[in-house]
Amino acid sequence: MDCWTGLTRSMPKQKKRITDEAELKTGGFIDVPDVEQDNEQDAQGIALKKSPDSEENISGVPDDSTRTESSDREENGTPKYHQANPDLKADQAKQKERDFRQKLNRDAREAVSESIHRKVKLIVHRPDYDADSQTEYARLSAELMPVVREIARKTLPLLEHETSSEFARHQYYGSKFQADSAVYRDFRNFAKKIPPTDSPSLAVGLRVDESGSMSAYGRLEAAKRAVIAVYEFCQLCHIPVLIYGDTADVSRLEQMSVYAYADSDKTDPGDRYRLTGIRARSNNRDGMALRIIADRLAGFPQQTKLLISISDGQPKAMDDYTGACAIRDMQQTMAEYERRGVTFLAAAIGQDKDVIHQIYGSEKFLDITNLADLPAKLVRIIARYV
Repeated sequence: MDCWTGLTRSMPKQKKRITDEAELKTGGFIDVPDVEQDNEQDAQGIALKKSPDSEENISGVPDDSTRTESSDREENGTPKYHQANPDLKADQAKQKERDFRQKLNRDAREAVSESIHRKVKLIVHRPDYDADSQTEYARLSAELMPVVREIARKTLPLLEHETSSEFARHQYYGSKFQADSAVYRDFRNFAKKIPPTDSPSLAVGLRVDESGSMSAYGRLEAAKRAVIAVYEFCQLCHIPVLIYGDTADVSRLEQMSVYAYADSDKTDPGDRYRLTGIRARSNNRDGMALRIIADRLAGFPQQTKLLISISDGQPKAMDDYTGACAIRDMQQTMAEYERRGVTFLAAAIGQDKDVIHQIYGSEKFLDITNLADLPAKLVRIIARYV
């Protein structure tokens, strides 16, 4: 008999066949309460049950018709969230990284376009990092961070704005009422403190010589520890920092290689791990490296722009970039950018300290005889410029 025939309003309850395809296979029914019944059944909800004759229609289907969860729910009933393209965010991050690297290359070539390095084939790299980099960073930073935090703790108060004692008069609102202004009847009866205009302002650039000789006598390890200390100090004190390494003559198609380990234009927590990628590579074209970093610093809005070069020897690169030619180029570069507000310092950690002293002069020369002192010494020097 058709279950849809003989329907009348006087029937207390009726069976309505479920239209869902899955339930049609099982012959399931739902109870539809009469409209005149008490609202208590409404509170209990609509219950699912099978008709007595539905068993014969089931063919290997488990008795699971009372289950109400659907595929868009977790086991605990919370909604599932599906991401349309899981790789989209990673692709966007990679594209931003490529765009930033291209910008660094354009800026570097522009910086040297009117110098003796204009024909040198240059590539600016943005080194990557991995799990081994993180492990090495943890090892190098373990004993450095207590010293860095202590220096930062003493430096941070110097970065706070001093309270101004001067007041701007004739204001509509302020912290001080000026009774003598009431006579003008213009409602400008208050004075407020003038904010300070000479707050400490500092940006730091750190250049690391990655010539082959840096592999000797623990210089590379000292340089890594130093850059990690400087980086972490600048992060704690919110000081913009650039950390670049460089080498020359890797190949005929790459006569100058620059490695952008950390750059305040694109801050990345992973930069601290990139720092472990500093290597001893080939020759060094110091004047070109100084020009590229100094040009970046010169565009910063900070009042003090400090560029520190960590090097173990005198400049030497092909062709004939050495001796008097290289020294003259470096001194001209420093003079040019000093006029643009950049201050230079040289941390000499190798056997050519006399030559480095000659290039930079006594005021810019730091003799790092004990390499173990390099990290803390550089951080304290930077703190004095705040």
